[in-house]
Amino acid sequence: MIEKASRHRLPVLLLGETGTGKEVVARAIHEADPRRPFIPIDCGSLVGTLVESELFGHVKGSFSGAAENKKGLVEAADGGTAFFDEIGDLPLEMQVKLLRLIQESEFRAVGSLQWKKVDLRIIAATHRDLHAEVAAGRFRKDLYYRLNVFTIRLPALCERKEDLPLLLDHFLKPLEGAAGFYPSQEVLDALLSYDWPGNVRELKHCVERMTVMQSEGVLQMADLPSALLNHLARNSLDRLSGVLAGDPADDPEFQPVPKSPVISLGQTEKLAISAALASTHGERLKAARILGIGRTTLYRKMKAYGIA
Repeated sequence: MIEKASRHRLPVLLLGETGTGKEVVARAIHEADPRRPFIPIDCGSLVGTLVESELFGHVKGSFSGAAENKKGLVEAADGGTAFFDEIGDLPLEMQVKLLRLIQESEFRAVGSLQWKKVDLRIIAATHRDLHAEVAAGRFRKDLYYRLNVFTIRLPALCERKEDLPLLLDHFLKPLEGAAGFYPSQEVLDALLSYDWPGNVRELKHCVERMTVMQSEGVLQMADLPSALLNHLARNSLDRLSGVLAGDPADDPEFQPVPKSPVISLGQTEKLAISAALASTHGERLKAARILGIGRTTLYRKMKAYGIA
């Protein structure tokens, strides 16, 4: 769909939740002719009395403070692509002017009597349900149908989890030469179990955070952000509650261990290491200091006891 959209200059509407990569797609469409300018326009930040001037520019003396002629974002995009991000946030009074820009390929600067022609590819994006916004009177119906010519819906990350390993490789690739980062199978399983409400953007930030936290190349559970660790803890508690409410034999992971009057040395060490890691929020160097052992010894014992 992106490749097809790049072949023409019809308006393109990108729909998807925040963080799904709408600007990435817009830039991919624009790359069909990258020599031209790509001008992102954040409609959510266009507030107050200077909205029209930001978009279409103004002429000298058109209002107080207009000391010279100013080119707007639309004119700056002439010959290239104007990307209207979060088009659903554009004020109604600006929507009618955008409609004329799309239909007639012309605009008028604030304070000017002359119309200027421009050659633009218009790409708009929003996380809102524009059909509902039209019904509520917050978005013009004629503009909606004019934009809704070539629509691409970007799925949420929870709908395309099979792409997660590819995305991980993509975000880790710039770091491979420096440290050879890669996720353990346990970390990959944890990432696949999460629904990613922040979508690809949240995954990117998660990878960045893990690579800063880790120190041994392999990304471990302790390197995960708190949101993911809380998610995993809630899942474990939900499963445990389900087992306690039913028959423990239904889940082999929660089988009771026969009581013994003696705790083995290995069990004692494992409990001590787990407690130290919990108290330091997974920071292994601090845990080693608390336990009074070297960092290498701690890693060896963690591996022996299967502690991530």
